[in-house]
Amino acid sequence: MRATMTNRLGALLLACAAASPAAAQAPGSVERGKVLMDGIVACGNCHVARGPQGQPLFDKGLSGGMVFDEKPFRAVASNITPDKDTGIGNWTDAQLARAIREGVRPDGSLIGPPMPMAFYRHLGDSDLAAIVAWLRAQPPVANKLEKSVYRMPLPPAYGPPIKSVKAPSPKDKVRYGEYLARIGHCMDCHSPRGEDGRLVTTKLGAGGQVFPGPWGQSVARNLTPHATGLKGWSDAEIARAIREGVSKDGSKLKPPMGFDFYKHIGDDDMAALIAYLRSLKPLAFAGKP
Repeated sequence: MRATMTNRLGALLLACAAASPAAAQAPGSVERGKVLMDGIVACGNCHVARGPQGQPLFDKGLSGGMVFDEKPFRAVASNITPDKDTGIGNWTDAQLARAIREGVRPDGSLIGPPMPMAFYRHLGDSDLAAIVAWLRAQPPVANKLEKSVYRMPLPPAYGPPIKSVKAPSPKDKVRYGEYLARIGHCMDCHSPRGEDGRLVTTKLGAGGQVFPGPWGQSVARNLTPHATGLKGWSDAEIARAIREGVSKDGSKLKPPMGFDFYKHIGDDDMAALIAYLRSLKPLAFAGKP
């Protein structure tokens, strides 16, 4: 199975390298990886180094360091630049792909929360290859970080090994919007967590998680079409909230929402994402009133 994954990813990455400029956004290409990483996938929202006020330090790339200090864990976003000593420079493409989609490092250890493994398992093969290609193209940045500490038991695995995933067609707007929401891990923040730190899967999208930081305290909003959520919001208002961080009432939304990345989401992808949010079952806000 690993050989099959390696061969498939290798073929996609070789095709990407041989692509002409006209095919720059072809599946599996570095340009497709840039579109995903600069937009909906937004790995940099956690893995970009941060300043004392939580501001992203883009000149330090995806060298990590952001701390998530919660009751079940103290997690530190890892360095995912190609630095050989402190990053992913010694990982093979297959190892990097497996870490992203299955949460398993090359040494066999499991990556813990808040890495949204339940959602990254849905990454299509060509999009995964594009992300790997884009990460390979970034400059290496040395940044040795403290290790994450988990006060909760991690599972033996997040699921069975993944052989292949085919992303839905953008022509099916709701299904493709669901795919984007999954690989963009929207529900990983906008769903409540239990005492064990795990998502409450019966309340996906109902919000309620609290994120303290230099910005104060931020509460994830309800994304379902409920009166306590997005009911009554126009498509333009939802798009503005996602891209610009401006709520329906004109108030500014707080980090850790990744506005520096979501502002790059294209119109077609945004329309699909909104169509999916409209299709959700209405759920009451899951946080404290």
